[in-house]
Parts: sequence; C-alpha cells; structure tokens
Amino acid sequence: MEKIELGTADGATENIEKIAELFPQVMTETKNAEGELERVVDFDALRDLLGDVAEGQRERYQFTWPGKREAKAEARRPIYKTMIPEPGKSKDWDTTENLYIEGDNLDALKILKETYAGKVKLIYIDPPYNTGSDKFVYPDSYRQSAQSYAESDGEIDDLGNRLVENKESNGRFHSCWCSMLYQRLLLLRDLMAADGLIAVSINDAELINLGKLMDEVFGSSNRLACAPWRSEPSGGKDKTALRTGHEYIMFYSKNAPSLRLQTISDGELNFEDSYGPYRKGRELRKWGATSDRADRPNMWFGIKAPNGEVVFPYKNDGTEGYWRWGKDNEGMKALLSNPEAAHWDLCPYDSGITVDGQTERWVPFEKIRSSSHEFGWNTWLDGFGTNADGTSDLKNLFHGKKPFETPKPVKLLEWIVGLYASEDDEIILDVFSGAAGTAEAAIRLSAEDGAKRKFIMVQLDEPCEDGTVAKQMGFNTICEIGEERIRRAGARIAADIDKENEQLELGAKPKPYPDLGFRVLRIDSSNFKDFYLTPGETAQESLFDFADNVKEGRSELDLLFEVLPKLGIPYSAKIEERMLAGRKVFFVDGDKLAACFDENVGSDTIEEMAKAKPWYAVIRDSSMADDATHANYEELFRTYSPDTVPQVI
Repeated sequence: MEKIELGTADGATENIEKIAELFPQVMTETKNAEGELERVVDFDALRDLLGDVAEGQRERYQFTWPGKREAKAEARRPIYKTMIPEPGKSKDWDTTENLYIEGDNLDALKILKETYAGKVKLIYIDPPYNTGSDKFVYPDSYRQSAQSYAESDGEIDDLGNRLVENKESNGRFHSCWCSMLYQRLLLLRDLMAADGLIAVSINDAELINLGKLMDEVFGSSNRLACAPWRSEPSGGKDKTALRTGHEYIMFYSKNAPSLRLQTISDGELNFEDSYGPYRKGRELRKWGATSDRADRPNMWFGIKAPNGEVVFPYKNDGTEGYWRWGKDNEGMKALLSNPEAAHWDLCPYDSGITVDGQTERWVPFEKIRSSSHEFGWNTWLDGFGTNADGTSDLKNLFHGKKPFETPKPVKLLEWIVGLYASEDDEIILDVFSGAAGTAEAAIRLSAEDGAKRKFIMVQLDEPCEDGTVAKQMGFNTICEIGEERIRRAGARIAADIDKENEQLELGAKPKPYPDLGFRVLRIDSSNFKDFYLTPGETAQESLFDFADNVKEGRSELDLLFEVLPKLGIPYSAKIEERMLAGRKVFFVDGDKLAACFDENVGSDTIEEMAKAKPWYAVIRDSSMADDATHANYEELFRTYSPDTVPQVI
C-alpha cells in the first residue's frame, strides 16, 4: 500500500536525479551509513565526461563569502513543516485563489516548491536593505546552540529560527545578509516559470552584492536592467554632500520573458486620404550628420510629386542630401508607384537660398496611420510614485495612520506587476510582502484590465513592537497589517466598481469584481508526531503514541493541507465536504482528490469514495475501522476505479 512521504523534497537528491537523467553513465552505487545501497554520482566519471574543470586552488572568477557553502546546503535541506489553514483569518475562503502565508519565507519557499515549481510568472521582493538596523531570519549556519545565538544578539522563534538585527558591528555583516538572500533566490528560481521575471528592490548598501548574487543564481545573460527608482525627489534625508534620493530595482529573467511594451500616443490622426485617416510623420530626407549625397550616393534619386514634378532630396541650405529609404524599401516602392503614399508639403529653403531659381520645393513625409505605437520602457523610473506616495497609499486605507514604516507606492508596484501582458491564472509572488502593497497592486490591475491574476504573499509573523503606531492601532504582527490592508483595499476597489456600474447605460455589461479574497495559511511543524525520527531517537514509551500519530489540536483540514502539495494540488484548490456512509470526505479540485481523516472508517465509506472515481484517494492508516477494511482498501479501488491512486498517511 502506497504511503505518502511527508516533509519537503531533498534538493541534493533532486539534483542527483537531474544528473542521472542527463548522464546516466556517471551513476554508481555505494553503501550509506546504514549499510544500504544508494545511487550516487561518480565524480571521476563525470569529470572524464565534461573535460577540464576548475577545482582545488586553481584561479577562477567567483563570488564567495563565509557561510556560502552552508547557505546553499540549507536551501537544499528538507524540512518537516506544513501549512496550517486559517479560514477565520481569511476572506472568501471557499472561492478565492489568492494566498497569504504567515511564517519564514525560506520554509514557505521549500513547501511551495512541491506544487508551484516552474509556475510563477512574476516575482517581486523588497528584502532587508542591510542598513545596520534590519531584522531578518538567519539559520545557525555555524551550528551554534539556540541559546548561545540568542545570547549573542537574536531572538529565537517557535520553529528554531533566529530573528536577527544585523548590525554593522557584526563581523559577518555582509556575509549574513548574502547567506540569507542567497538561499531564497535559489528557491525562487525553482518557482519561476520558464518565461518568468523577478524584480528585486535594493539601495546602495548591498547593490553590488545583490548584483553578484543575481548573476550567480539567474545568470548574467539574464540581467534585463538595474533600474534607478526616484524614491525621494527632494534628494532624501542623507546629511551628506551627495544625497541619494533614489533606490534600485534589479530585473532578471529565467530565460526570455514576454514583457508588455509601453504604448506611446503618436497624436491625433488629423489628415485623411483615400485610404483613411493618418498623421504626418517624419520627413523622408535624411537629417543630421552624414546626410550629404556623398555619404549614400545610391539614395539620391527623383520622386514624382502630386503635381507631376520630380523632386530630389535637397537640404534646406540647397546642398544635395539623400532619402532615408532606398528603392528596395517597401514604403519607397509604394511611393515611387503612387505619390499619394506620402504626405507632401511645399517647404521653403533657408533664407536667401535658391535651387534652379526656386525658393521652395515639394517635400515628402511619412503617413502614420496608427494613433499609438509600442516602445520599450525607459528604466529611469521617475514618475512611478515615491516613498511619500507609498505612505499616502497606506494612510488613505487606515484613516490617516501609518502602521508600516516603509511601504512601496502602489503605482510602482502596479507597473512592475503590469510588465507582463494580462494573462489569466498568472501567479504573482512576493515573499517579503510587508504591508502587502504587491497584493493591492495585483488586485487593482486586475480590476482595470479584467485579467484573473493570482497572488501569493509571504510575510514573517514578526511582532509589532510596543509604542509603535501599529501596536497602538491594535496590530500584534506585521502579518495582521498586511491582511487588513488587503481587506480594506479590496473593499475600496469594490466600492469604486459599484460606482462605475451605477453610471452604466441601459443594456451595458457591468464591470466584474476581481478576486478580492485570500486564504491565510500559517507555517508550523508537521501535523504528525516525530514520524521522521530514527528508532534510536524515539523513546520506548512514545511508541504507543504512533497508534494515532496526529498531534493534539490539529484538525482534519490541517491534515488535508499537508497532503495537498504531495499530490501537486495547489493550496487555492476548491474544497467540498461530503458525507459518505456517515463519514466526512473532502473532495478537492473537483475529482482530483478524495480524502477522509475520520475515525473508524469502514469499507462502505471507502467503496463510496471509489465510486466517485477521483484521481487520488487518501485515508489515515490508523483510522480504518478494522483489519478487513485495511485489507480491502486497494481492492475496492481496483474494482470501482482502477485509475485512482489510493494512498495512506
């Protein structure tokens, strides 16, 4: 009987499997510490296959720091944690496809990878800038005890992570920051779609190191831009000779993203000919440097004007120039056969200049028939909101109060989210979500263009300190601020849509609401007791607990959410509860999964589950009513639904 393996995947094992798929000839077997055979990579064989490699003390270009090796290992290391659903904190739990995750983003990324690997289109993060006062979670890479770490300068959370104020006096000031972000970038890349985009905000403090980290993780060839964002038009609060009133946003792709271009208005189509309206465009004669006939003699030729006169590309000073288009150009071919293909004006030469006794001549111009054109974005980000605008955005939602210190402006976040052309089911991820401005931007943009974007926000449940505005407003954690911001922004957007719909003409289609809800999930330890301990680590008296190894206080819904990623089912999937033969059964994502975690589940319930023909079926091993039920579990599915994969947990 197939049993669901709990815990996240081991990144090192996944990498070995990728090597085996590419180069099966370098795989061999060896005995592990328990004396069991396991597949490993024969690095001598791999070296022979790949040829010369950089190793040992040989010089090479690389970016490194104390703790890098352990940071990479930590990103690959499996964890035994789960997402605990919080319907009471959520909005529109049953229908929303948005997620808000409370907890350490490193844990969140490891868990999300099981379901969302290769599926996230756009990632925006605003990590700590490492200014000397930032707090962030940093695991004990040097294997100090939790007590010594806490005594040195940190707080230990419930799951054993250290919430650190990374001071400049710390001897590993830059190394700690690099390790913290490196782990997360490695996992973020795994979540990105093949055409995915990541944008990272930063200031001068760690700009250079961030660029090196991003180059290593995503590849320097995938760097799209290091865009300065004018965050403080006045120049900022620095009391220095050179004030930096800007920050940066680094843009990288995974491969080649299909980004939306900027649409620029070309002006009114204020002329009309037999083909329709048009606007006068550029003159067809070459201007500026190297515009003499001698520079391109083959592009000096005559064109017939509307009055039948043959004109040449004379410059305003009476000297000979040349056309911008040659005779092989499609536009020029059309013009040579029909003068109406160009707009014509009678233009004077410079004062005192005559050519063949004439003081003016006919000049052709392009005809532009579109009122706009698409253009690449200028990465000097001025006019996309400022820090002051970010504060105003938040105060407008919280009655003039500012519960979060450093919110980015929604205008900037909307532009970043909108870099992708609107696509249904596009996932936007922010794992340093703070006051959840990215969520508001995604909702606002979806309200404007009608796309069905989904967001995943992740935020450490960092407590609000006593005496802060947030604490005075009744918020206990940063997560509570973010969740409330989404609720209030959603209500404001819904009210705006209602107002628009009230003004519709009779028969017009009302504007729909975007997804205004979100499911709250909280990262916690596995729902199961010490299932991953070795026999030597398990006390004899605790063996009796394994008859029912679910931790106290954990619900059936909690168990379901630990199962979902093991089957590749998103946390946003629709959940339906049905009673089958007196037992509650969860049906998820239509008929994708049928799961029952009730006590004393008999063959009659399992038979009804099988008749529903789900893709997967899951039941608690310890909850089957008797040995006969246990024995018949797989047989009932073979009888009624042979395509179903039945599993136990």
